[in-house]
Amino acid sequence: MIVVFGSVNVDLVCKVAAIAKPGETVLAPGYEQLSGGKGANQAVAAARSGGRVRFVGAVGRDAFGDGEANTLEREGIDIGSLARLDEPTGCAFISVAADGENAITVASGANRSVAASQLTGRWEPGSSVLVLQMELPFDETVAAARAGRGVGARVILNLAPVPQGVDPERLKDLLQSTDLLIVNEHELDEAARILGLVPGAPEATARAVAEETDLSVLATLGGAGALLVARGGTVERFAAPRIEPVDTTGAGDTLCGVLATGLDAGLDMPTAVRRAVAAASLACLSFGARSAMPSAGRIDAFLEGAN
Repeated sequence: MIVVFGSVNVDLVCKVAAIAKPGETVLAPGYEQLSGGKGANQAVAAARSGGRVRFVGAVGRDAFGDGEANTLEREGIDIGSLARLDEPTGCAFISVAADGENAITVASGANRSVAASQLTGRWEPGSSVLVLQMELPFDETVAAARAGRGVGARVILNLAPVPQGVDPERLKDLLQSTDLLIVNEHELDEAARILGLVPGAPEATARAVAEETDLSVLATLGGAGALLVARGGTVERFAAPRIEPVDTTGAGDTLCGVLATGLDAGLDMPTAVRRAVAAASLACLSFGARSAMPSAGRIDAFLEGAN
């Protein structure tokens, strides 16, 4: 069982020629309404890649909330711990440029009221992986990590978005209950700065963060793939397949969800990471965070074709 403690959003997505600069207005021909939220996205990625998933979060008592609950349930995800609150359902505003890059602003809504107490009684023997992100209240995420550690689950933390204004001791408090930290290059540098380290090249920075926090660090490097620094300092690199990206919005969430499925299924860490990197590449091949999230069969076929 994979337990995802995370956010649910409706995504309002528009295509633009280039991302707006500060103070600039850009026009788009239209927009699409899609399902999102880092937590929900990671839950969907895990479920599609073969995982048995339970989602813990919150939506509003509104049409957006009804739609998101139904969408998760159709993916085969257990939503028994999805709270319905009087806050509006979270909403993300996403611009996607012609080169596939994106800019995202999130209105948290009901996500602000998610509580780690929603996990009480929802663990099962075999709940081997807990997946966390940073779109929920910081203190509740810390409490969820501790709860996962308390029942013996492997705790995966995707430090995205990097919490603003958090001090080193609070971040270390969260990381003490974490087994694997997943970050992109920007998040890696920001985590290093919070911890009082000086960012440098990705491998050196990941090594420093892993040593400072005594956990494994997986840094995603876009088209360059990913690198894993294990406890003890061992480094392994994973090349990304060559693709022509259409939209990178869902790549990171796909990697997190598919990695959780692999670990829950008993794969060793390098094999699970290799599979997750391939899945993240597949997720860049069409528009929207979830539309190209691959099934287990598609990931297997892709990996077989790459060998």
